[in-house]
Amino acid sequence: MGRGKIEIKRIENSSNRQVTYSKRRNGIIKKAKEITVLCDSKVSLVIFASSGKMHEYCSPSTTVADVLDKYQKQSGKKLWDAKHENLSNELDRIKKENENMQTELRHLKGEDITSLQFRELMRIEEALDNGLTGIRNRQASSFIPTS
Repeated sequence: MGRGKIEIKRIENSSNRQVTYSKRRNGIIKKAKEITVLCDSKVSLVIFASSGKMHEYCSPSTTVADVLDKYQKQSGKKLWDAKHENLSNELDRIKKENENMQTELRHLKGEDITSLQFRELMRIEEALDNGLTGIRNRQASSFIPTS
């Protein structure tokens, strides 16, 4: 006896919807793996849940970039152009700059300084002295004696 057809519409009950999502996600990933093995095809699958969580499958010895490049060549549609490349490079640069600034901030707080060279420690000490002098100058200029 086979299963009956279901009406394809949004499942209103959130727990039923989550169970169905999980089962169908696992099923489609299983099918992607099977078609990869059975037909020697390249498959890339990315699923984003409504919660924002990502699930993915990519055929062995294949990357998502390879699949996207092949798709662009076959379809003629541009997915990644020079503007996106520049934005990606800028994002990488900003991430690296952020990491460097966080490292420098940790050093100024006195954390992770054992690996620093003497010159770097002297530079940090000088920056702290300059900051302290600036604070003292501001305090002195804002102090108004009362008579």
